[in-house]
Amino acid sequence: MTVAVPSTPRWALVTGAAQRLGREIALALARQGWHVAVHYHRSADAAQRTVAELQALGVNAVAVAQALDAPGAADALLAAVRTATGAIPRCVVNNASTFEPDAGTDVTEEGLLRQLRVNTVVPVLLGRALWSALDGADAQAIDAAPGAYSVVHVLDQKVHNLNPDYFSYTISKLALERTVALQAQALAPRVRVCGVSPGLIYVSGPQSEANFQRARCVNLLRAPIDPARVAQTVAFLADNPSLNGAVVPVDNGQHLVPLARDVMFVVGDDAP
Repeated sequence: MTVAVPSTPRWALVTGAAQRLGREIALALARQGWHVAVHYHRSADAAQRTVAELQALGVNAVAVAQALDAPGAADALLAAVRTATGAIPRCVVNNASTFEPDAGTDVTEEGLLRQLRVNTVVPVLLGRALWSALDGADAQAIDAAPGAYSVVHVLDQKVHNLNPDYFSYTISKLALERTVALQAQALAPRVRVCGVSPGLIYVSGPQSEANFQRARCVNLLRAPIDPARVAQTVAFLADNPSLNGAVVPVDNGQHLVPLARDVMFVVGDDAP
């Protein structure tokens, strides 16, 4: 299948796009005619496979490597994307994240700061870097249409449905969720900012396959969440210039099923 590509090229940067949800997001954007910069850290082979899949849809795609826990990562990544594509991306999707187990009773400074850097600081700074790139660009070189440029932060249904497991990770995603509204205000009118909150869609942490199969259906629909639907929502947010400051849960209603612990720990005898 190929797609109709708009006459004016639109590039999107998707962090962590080599595999899993990032790959799905890249594909969903490509099916809407977006060219895609596929960010990766260590998954070079998977990133190149994703690039090939995108190109098969009839769009341009490049792979860009960057460690997000390095100083200056956000500015370095956006600069690398601009060099590789010759364009300022019209959408930055902050999908990459670090998911490490800890609790409020054993949280460490190092672990908290590591997850905050990757999950919160870099996404925030990528939004600022996009705004700065537009601020410094020739007016003739950018799209002046209202809402043409956007940032989409990938969150987690945990931000709407608190439990204390994965303590530092949850703090980092809570901070990013609050950032959506703040950045939407701060970067307007040049850049829109939205968020999407997925539920459990892939095996996470220490889960076994049996545990995952039970846990993924703990939601109001009692059915697995389709990663492609989450990705389609990201593409919708990127394409709709009227959406700004919005956070959309795409989780089959998982955020409305409160649990005292993370779902992987409460679904049965096989819980890790």
